[in-house]
Amino acid sequence: MNKVKVAIIGCGGIATGKHLPSLAKIEQVEIVGFFDIVLERAQQASEKFGAPGAKVFENYYELLADASIDVVHVCTPNDSHAEISIAAMEAGKHVMCEKPMAKTAADARRMVEAAKRTGKKLTIGYNNRFRADSQYLKKVVEDGDLGDIYFAKAHAIRRRGVPTWGVFLDEDKQGGGPLIDIGTHALDLTLWMMNNYEPKVVLGTAYHKLSRKENAANSWGPWDPEKFKVEDSAFAMIVMKNGATVMVEASWALNTLDTKEAKCTLCGTEGGADMQDGLRINGENHSRLYVNQLQFDAKGADFYEGKKESMSDKEIRTWIDAVMNDKEPIVTPEQSCVVSEILEAIYESNRTGKAVYFD
Repeated sequence: MNKVKVAIIGCGGIATGKHLPSLAKIEQVEIVGFFDIVLERAQQASEKFGAPGAKVFENYYELLADASIDVVHVCTPNDSHAEISIAAMEAGKHVMCEKPMAKTAADARRMVEAAKRTGKKLTIGYNNRFRADSQYLKKVVEDGDLGDIYFAKAHAIRRRGVPTWGVFLDEDKQGGGPLIDIGTHALDLTLWMMNNYEPKVVLGTAYHKLSRKENAANSWGPWDPEKFKVEDSAFAMIVMKNGATVMVEASWALNTLDTKEAKCTLCGTEGGADMQDGLRINGENHSRLYVNQLQFDAKGADFYEGKKESMSDKEIRTWIDAVMNDKEPIVTPEQSCVVSEILEAIYESNRTGKAVYFD
């Protein structure tokens, strides 16, 4: 395969801010198809990023029927991820779907089944795995420097960062609030670092506290409490089958100064790590405790800034390489499905007030 022909379904902010700019940098990619429920958005995206002769489709079924398209990127609200991704794979397309994998765990499982049944590649947009600090820490873990990781935290905390546009506050469309929006990134990152995808029991809570405030301070302007249908914060404890414990914290609005988003803390038998002000590795050496602080934004020599690849560029480049060279994607559907199952268990635990056990 010398060229990969890619189409985009959903031409909103995540498509035009992440997927399309990164795809446009890859020489072997031609962006040939665009669909959005707002036709004007698709037309604008096509004009800016489309290859010569690119098509704007009036429905995504016509797009999927185009046999020339090899890959589809699904950048729509959560409730349509499964429907579109499964239809795309059944139409013979490889699929990158934005996170979270699906609105429900059942839909996520259907996506895994469709990938196996069709033989098409499926990956989910967990781009924080591709940050420089994440990649370095993964190597540290794989080298055994932290030993057996038995306690971890998944951090996704904003002091005031409620997205007030689009459908973020719509529970029907999204399935939840900060937990499924940004908590999903932190949980994916943590489980990936631990290489542990076997949850045993989940106990979770979710809150509608600050969401009820009128004229609240917020990075993107005050929210309308009447339209704020999802939680503003959620927290959980997960016990894995091997006995490891994972704490999850996710909030768009919380009265705290300890804000960390899409980061994790790992504690193992030989050492620990956290993503606080860069990456810190801690441990014990020759009966003395140590902390190594690593930075990933240094420019090097004053006269040369070097070449820097963003996490999104690396994510998309690695995905296209997997398609072209028939490799397994870095983010597998099976891994992403477990994330969705845990997220759903947290919401269920909050609703019932009981722990949720996995078979």
